[in-house]
Amino acid sequence: MDLINLDVGSAAFIALMGYLVVFIGLILLMIVIMVMGKIMVSSRKKEAAKEAQAAPAPSAAPVTRTAPAAADAEPAAEASAPAAQAASVEAVETQNSGTMVFPGSAGQIALYDTDPREAAMVMAVIADALGKPLNTLRFKSIKEVK
Repeated sequence: MDLINLDVGSAAFIALMGYLVVFIGLILLMIVIMVMGKIMVSSRKKEAAKEAQAAPAPSAAPVTRTAPAAADAEPAAEASAPAAQAASVEAVETQNSGTMVFPGSAGQIALYDTDPREAAMVMAVIADALGKPLNTLRFKSIKEVK
């Protein structure tokens, strides 16, 4: 067979064989990449399970806040008692400072011209918009812009 003087059928067959070789190579490469990805994911899961089993999950740094005064309590708090019981957080009073420590929180927050209820609403909206749990976010301060 002369490769210089090819008829149309022979040229089409040679071209199709070339495409076939390239596509088979691409398919094999895709399979190798998928297998390597599954191996990496499973090894990371095993490592994470070993780390979680070896060390207990650390809790976030607690928020310290002063205990609210009786004058600050809202009269509507009695009406929302069932809701408060469902989402209750026990505060632990520290020995030296007399401040309250809330488990699962991430530090102190400074409020400027904002009452605590509005600050809680702002934090909840931001956590919802980001799609992250509130206790994984850290708010340093909240200031009302007038």
